[in-house]
Amino acid sequence: MNKKKCIIVDDEPLARKVIKNHLQNFEQIEITAECENALDAGTILRKENIDLIFLDVEMPRISGFNFLSSLRNPPKVIIVTAYRNYALKGYEFDIRLVTF
Repeated sequence: MNKKKCIIVDDEPLARKVIKNHLQNFEQIEITAECENALDAGTILRKENIDLIFLDVEMPRISGFNFLSSLRNPPKVIIVTAYRNYALKGYEFDIRLVTF
């Protein structure tokens, strides 16, 4: 089985931990990196072939949506946020929304 390589991008350590704990239940997913900001995530994406990003929207310096807008060929994205009002914006990027 080919595992899907993913990264978790969220400025909140607790949120990253919750996502990581949930993903450990899925054998087909390999967590390649955890990033606390979009700049670090961009570095990972330039070095690794990533299949999926779990991405927070509200982060310092660069928001999740601004980060996505800067990517030429982004991998699949699941937005992880506490704010349901981002759902419609997510459709513009063909992404899925997960709220906590």
